[in-house]
Order: sequence, then C-alpha cells, then structure tokens
Amino acid sequence: MLNFFDLLMLALPVVFLIVSVVIATKAFEKGKSKKTTVLMQLASFAAVFAICMICPITASAAASDVSAAAPSDGMAYIGAAIATGLSCIGGGIAVGNAAPAAIGATSEDPKAFGKAIIFVALGEGVALYGMLISILIISKIG
Repeated sequence: MLNFFDLLMLALPVVFLIVSVVIATKAFEKGKSKKTTVLMQLASFAAVFAICMICPITASAAASDVSAAAPSDGMAYIGAAIATGLSCIGGGIAVGNAAPAAIGATSEDPKAFGKAIIFVALGEGVALYGMLISILIISKIG
C-alpha cells in the first residue's frame, strides 16, 4: 500500500507538467513567441525528468508493492515511457509533415493518393514500433 509521501511523489510531476502547460498557454496568449513557449515546455519536461530520475520512489511506485519492487523495475518503466513518448513525438512530426503534402499531391493528381498515403502510414508506423518496444519491456518485467 502506498503512503502519503509516495502518492505525493507520484502526483508531483503530473501537477508540475499541467501547471507548466497552463503557464505556457497564458504566456502565448499574452504575446510571447512560440519559440519561447516551446522552450519553456522543454525546460519543464527536463525538470520533471530530473526529478523522476533523482527520486527512485517515483519510478518504482508503479509496481503494486513498492517494498518488493527492484530498482531496475522502475528504470524499465521509465524506459518504456521514453520509448513510447519519443516514438509518438517522432510519428506526430512525420504525419504532420507528410499529411499536408499528401493532400496537396492528391489535389493535383488524384492518382497519387495511393503513393501519398503510404508515406503517411510510415509515419504512423514509427509510433506503433515504439509502443511495441514498450510492451515488450513491460512484459519482460511482469
């Protein structure tokens, strides 16, 4: 069973990220540039990552029994989260660039739809591969 400190350590990174998103959107609405708000988000992500790496209880609290969890289990959960997160970011960037180009190519030549949709699907595949790797990591633990 998790005590109050463990629950606080689990909730702290989530609350910090939510607050940083709210602050960044408010700053953007007040006239700050997109570059500044993105850098602010990256800095807050780096801070939360550092907190999670410094406090091993945060990483190992995902297990059902914290006292029986090995420290390597927490690192495996972090590795699975990084694999999924980075592959989803990469897939989002790929689809964000390929989909408008596919729409433009299809509007010029409707026969190009089949070729264009393949490039969009390849970007989606990157995210699926990352999720598959994280499933393999988590299934190795349990």
